[in-house]
Amino acid sequence: MTVRVAEELCFFLPVGRRHGEVGLDIGTGTDTGTATAPSLLHIVESLGLPRTEIGELRVAGRVAGLHERPRDGDVIDVVSVPRPQRVAEPRFVVDVHLGTLARRMRLLGLDVAYRNDASDPELAEQAASEGRILLTKDRGLLRRRAVPIGAYVRGNRPADQLRDVLDRFDPPLAPWTRCPACNGTLAAVDASAVRHLLEPGTLRSYTHFSQCVDCGRPYWRGAHAQRLEEIVAEALGDG
Repeated sequence: MTVRVAEELCFFLPVGRRHGEVGLDIGTGTDTGTATAPSLLHIVESLGLPRTEIGELRVAGRVAGLHERPRDGDVIDVVSVPRPQRVAEPRFVVDVHLGTLARRMRLLGLDVAYRNDASDPELAEQAASEGRILLTKDRGLLRRRAVPIGAYVRGNRPADQLRDVLDRFDPPLAPWTRCPACNGTLAAVDASAVRHLLEPGTLRSYTHFSQCVDCGRPYWRGAHAQRLEEIVAEALGDG
């Protein structure tokens, strides 16, 4: 049996197999559906490919089900998830290693759950119970059966990770509407409403404020505004 992996997925394969074509001996003879034959999903996952990154599996050119059992001699093509991957009302949960990504996504108005102490089982359960897309660089986490939909985040820098997520899901953006700290909604407020939370110098320098309706944290266009505006502009295609 031969497994041919789409070029954009080859980095998941072991180093010696990253040319994209892998020969396997599954020892099932010529009969499909035998008890000894592994499923297509088991085969591709054993090569290091997370199921969330698989768009289609094709056997001899036809689309096959994930749990179909192949024959010896079959040629299996692994096709990546198409981009953008359309999800109605996309909401996200981000693993503990991607905190900066979570804050940048919230800056863009995306609904992003994040805890820096969440365990893998808790992340999988939250994704399932709240209908969230799980974002992680942990392939094993993406293989958990409880995860309804997820994505392996490409890139090591937060800027590259954000570009990858936006390219993958193309979610609707609403910058400056969500609290980067807690994911709550921001509302414009008068300076008098947050005066007790601000330093005198801030009150003298700025006149426009917003406040998180959940955690009460105040916001204003301060010293880091230009950098944040650059992130927003790039995400909107204006940078």
